[in-house]
Amino acid sequence: MTQFTFQLTDSLEKVLPACRPTALKGERAVLLQNQRWACQLAYTCANDDFGETSTEFRVRVTGPAAAAVTLRRVDLVPCDYPCHGTWDDNYLTTTPGLLPDLLVPLGPDEPVRGMPAQWRSLWVTVDASLLPPGDSEFTLKTFNDEGAALAAFRLPVRVLSQALPPQTLYQTQWFHADCLADYYQVPVFSEEHWRILDSFIGSAAAHGINMLLTPVFTPPLDTAKGGERTTVQLVEVNWDGTDYHFDFACLRRWVELCRKHGITEIEVSHLFTQWGAICAPKIWVNTPDGPEKRFGWHTPAVGGEYTRFLRMFLPALKEELNQLVGLEHVWFHISDEPHDHEKETYAAAKATVADLLEGCHVIDALSSYAIYQEGIVEKPVVCNDHLQTFADHGVPNLWTYYCTVQAIDVPNRFIAIPSARNRIMGVLFYLYDIEGFLHWGFNFYNSQRSVRHIDPFRVTDAGGAFPSGDPFLVYPGPDGTPWESIRGEVLKEALQDLRLLRLTESRAGRPRTLALLRELGGEMSFTRYPRDKAFFARLWEECTRLCE
Repeated sequence: MTQFTFQLTDSLEKVLPACRPTALKGERAVLLQNQRWACQLAYTCANDDFGETSTEFRVRVTGPAAAAVTLRRVDLVPCDYPCHGTWDDNYLTTTPGLLPDLLVPLGPDEPVRGMPAQWRSLWVTVDASLLPPGDSEFTLKTFNDEGAALAAFRLPVRVLSQALPPQTLYQTQWFHADCLADYYQVPVFSEEHWRILDSFIGSAAAHGINMLLTPVFTPPLDTAKGGERTTVQLVEVNWDGTDYHFDFACLRRWVELCRKHGITEIEVSHLFTQWGAICAPKIWVNTPDGPEKRFGWHTPAVGGEYTRFLRMFLPALKEELNQLVGLEHVWFHISDEPHDHEKETYAAAKATVADLLEGCHVIDALSSYAIYQEGIVEKPVVCNDHLQTFADHGVPNLWTYYCTVQAIDVPNRFIAIPSARNRIMGVLFYLYDIEGFLHWGFNFYNSQRSVRHIDPFRVTDAGGAFPSGDPFLVYPGPDGTPWESIRGEVLKEALQDLRLLRLTESRAGRPRTLALLRELGGEMSFTRYPRDKAFFARLWEECTRLCE
């Protein structure tokens, strides 16, 4: 016979198989008009007949707010590389294993299988934009496979008249068009590829991404020297024997997809190779003798044909993008993350295009304040474990990022860290008045340096290179449909926290809002912040009270 146990818990609880989750606190959910709110229905079962009795159950949502509720199953994923060899004490585990992350859509009346002696959960999302202001409720009812009632949970909901303001933070999480063609095994920029791109760009926008990495040429990112990624080149280049000519038809289609999903900013892929700007990116050119890989690892970044090419290409690209979106919505890169020993080659590459990019947005990841001081990178995207130095020196309009290296003390999104450590980024964005956030992997489905393709349902660490969860935020579901993750949902909550603080600032002023943060969480920085997930419930309670 199978006996089920159910319990509601909050969205920041990672329901681990061997641990009973903490119970959801609060009598009701109080939501702003356009807020998304989530909790989890955790479940386990006991079975004493070696599986003869079914461990399946079903969940039905009833009540006046039921139409605003969606359910997804939280699945465990492999974490072979939960952390680097050095870690802090704010990890859920440092041991390889299975951890909750993947959110699988749950169809109407679809059965859910309980695992004896294991806790699992369903992700319950409420979209307040689908509800009128005022009080409402819904009930989660569970039934066994014979239709007998097992448990019921009533959740009151109050929707306030206020709404969150629009997101003003720029956010890009690098979108890897080649990985989608590779995983789904479709020709690049075929109609099927465009359909998949449409779906994943929509998911990116739903995660608050309003700036999309745009592969005018195959991005020279995370590629082994001398190696190649699958070619994704939006701009067709033609050579007549004297000059270069450009066909922007695919780029226009890409921009239209961005517009369709509300993405306003176009992030042009890097003009030079990563870590030093030594070479040109891979660029295919149509010549009178046929297609030719004219530029790539065999082409120096400076002083040769590539410089001549850029002098023709960039003015044409700028003119095209100015007509499509306006140059104020276009962002360029020179080369990713120059280090001190690479600053000369970076500066030399930058000098070849500096006049062409004058007045344009040019950003690059950076760790070294000394390089910034020299003016080599004028608008840095600073890793969050080095950001304090830039903030202390009063660098304006700061951007930040985290990746595999930001593993000690600072927030990140690794699967093996608590969700509260992921979510605190929204509060820190506000505290530091951050202008933009960058991450290198929205959907990177390759091994490190793109030596091979991987199955992200089995490999979450780029082939044992980075802590699990660093390379991607969404999973490639069937039929080109992105499946989301706990980490992505927590990112959305962090961005809602930021918007809530902006709303509070508009009502009470920034000094009062900052004072409230200190009252609730003490003095905060990127290395010192509340670990207690109850902080976020208190934050929403106090901010909504100030805004009423």
